[in-house]
Amino acid sequence: MTAFYTSLNGLRNAETDLAVVANNIANAETAGFKKSSAQFADIVSSGSSADPRLSVGIGATVSAINQDFSLGSIEQTGRSLDLAIDGDGFFAIRNVETNETKFTRNGNLQIDGNGNIQDAPGQNVQAFPVDATGAATSTVPADAVAPVINAGGFALSSITIAGNGVIRASYSDGSTEPVGRLAIATFAAPDGLRAVGQTNWEATGISGAPEYDSAEAGNRGGILSGALERSNVDLAEEMVALITAQRNFQANARAIDTSTQITQTIINLRS
Repeated sequence: MTAFYTSLNGLRNAETDLAVVANNIANAETAGFKKSSAQFADIVSSGSSADPRLSVGIGATVSAINQDFSLGSIEQTGRSLDLAIDGDGFFAIRNVETNETKFTRNGNLQIDGNGNIQDAPGQNVQAFPVDATGAATSTVPADAVAPVINAGGFALSSITIAGNGVIRASYSDGSTEPVGRLAIATFAAPDGLRAVGQTNWEATGISGAPEYDSAEAGNRGGILSGALERSNVDLAEEMVALITAQRNFQANARAIDTSTQITQTIINLRS
């Protein structure tokens, strides 16, 4: 019966592998999505302490589902509030309802009627306050806001974001002024980030706390305006992984069938 349960365990692992691959394929067109891969480890039952050659394997288990944070392809959109990071950093966003800070690579931004710069689900993008030259005046991020009316009483007409993350607001009188500088977060161990949906991640004890700095500082990368980072899923690679997982599932199913036939034969002999 050991072979039966070993193969049953293999079926479960193959199902997990299929689920991971299917999720990658489903998000092949999701901006800022990062693919994952299932990793497995063998299980060994208690073997003979006198002779290690008598140790018996009893299957495999999922050891980890690793995320791949390699850079996806950059797609030009021409929209000024579409941003991509050409480096290892993340945009920081704050949920206005829960006050939780999350992180994303999806730079599809928008501006609401109050001048708040937000992601598509309506979470506020974080930025450093700046002086009149665009230099950051604090190392503590806050909500990025472009005043809808300037000091002269003129309405906001557009905003642009430079490669170094400086946000400039343009007004109907032709004036421009810096209103913030995007806060880009990096982590000691980005693989430890927890995916929470909508291409957002949150920090964990494994990832470490976020370290904030401006774009183009260190390995954070510059800001590419008018572009979005596409998913880093390679469909050809995923199709190969899908076929491999399917073959593993079929092989384990055949092993279960064989084990069942052997057990049935033993039962018939006894009867």
